Amino acid sequence: MLIFDADDTLWENNVIFERVIDEFLGWMAGPGHDRAGARAVLDGIEAANARTLGYGSKVFLHSLGECVERLRGRAATAEESARIAGWAAAFAGDRVELMPGVAETLAELARRHDLLLLTKGDAEEQQRKVTASGLTRHFRGVHIVAEKDIATYEELVRAYDLVPAATWMIGNSPKSDILPARSAGLNAVFIPHDHTWVLEHGELDPDDAKVLRLPAFGDLLHHF
Repeated sequence: MLIFDADDTLWENNVIFERVIDEFLGWMAGPGHDRAGARAVLDGIEAANARTLGYGSKVFLHSLGECVERLRGRAATAEESARIAGWAAAFAGDRVELMPGVAETLAELARRHDLLLLTKGDAEEQQRKVTASGLTRHFRGVHIVAEKDIATYEELVRAYDLVPAATWMIGNSPKSDILPARSAGLNAVFIPHDHTWVLEHGELDPDDAKVLRLPAFGDLLHHF
């Protein structure tokens, strides 16, 4: 069984957030608030909100509003709130940009193995992206969860009666894809992405033989 992450593994995602953040930091930068300082404040707010509110563009825009209030030392004005709301358009639409090699690689892997899709975030938003990808036909099941932790992977093992030693989690996030899957006894494939969200970073054991590191998605065909 091969289990696939979605955002930044099958299609581009965080780069969209980073484009908005770049505009936001340019807007916020000024006396006493350089870009690095403003980004540090935003990262802290996002980390806190991820724990209580979850993930997705709605939570992200909420975090931008909180950041304005923190940096300005006052409530956001109507004009500032409207500017933040305007960034919602960056996350709308019914298209996703697949990563290179994803469509053909999944089609071939689906002929050889059972595949699952596991993604976290706002259910409606993630389902929109899953549907827009046109990839659902390749997966035995699609699972959208609030968080990807050890319990999530253990539940998949029980639900599908998986053999952990013959199951692989494939993704770009050490925090959500690799580390908890390994703790649940699964193997993992780490495919790094240049724009992985900072809150998804984590230290991987370089000596862990159960973690396969691949530079590109298409390289999966050489191993599975």
